[in-house]
Amino acid sequence: HAMQEQGAPLAVVAPGRVYRNEATDASHDFMFTQMEGLLIDKNISMAHLLATARAFLQKIFNTQELDIRVRPGYFPFVEPGVEIDASCPFCTKGCSICKKTGWIELLGAGLVHPNVLLKSGIDPVEYSGFAFGFGIERIAMIKYGINDIRLFHSNNTTFLDQF
Repeated sequence: HAMQEQGAPLAVVAPGRVYRNEATDASHDFMFTQMEGLLIDKNISMAHLLATARAFLQKIFNTQELDIRVRPGYFPFVEPGVEIDASCPFCTKGCSICKKTGWIELLGAGLVHPNVLLKSGIDPVEYSGFAFGFGIERIAMIKYGINDIRLFHSNNTTFLDQF
């Protein structure tokens, strides 16, 4: 909607509640808060996306030592789509938080598909962009060492009083 209403260039972040029909466990819940980001401008590339993701994650986790890795991923409005993992901020060899891999999946992202730009009234020959999304609860879990995402919706005042 922002692309249709404001055109390009554009930089926006937008929070929203997401509901999923899936089994819940310590790292997955039926509901979470997602933050989405979108940048549309001239000559935006995957390098801009990756630099932004790295800077964002390093700032959130307050470390310059945080590395990222990029894996292919499918998301319907971007091409190519990628999943961005960060090196675990708590260990170097694997721990229970990163499931012994040393990596934590944090962002879904990609370059905005030219057809999405076109349908939004933006010329895909002149403009390009990137989009990303992440679950705020997952970021908080990692940052504060919370071991169960369901605690956020449990109404457990002892848990909530910590924050």
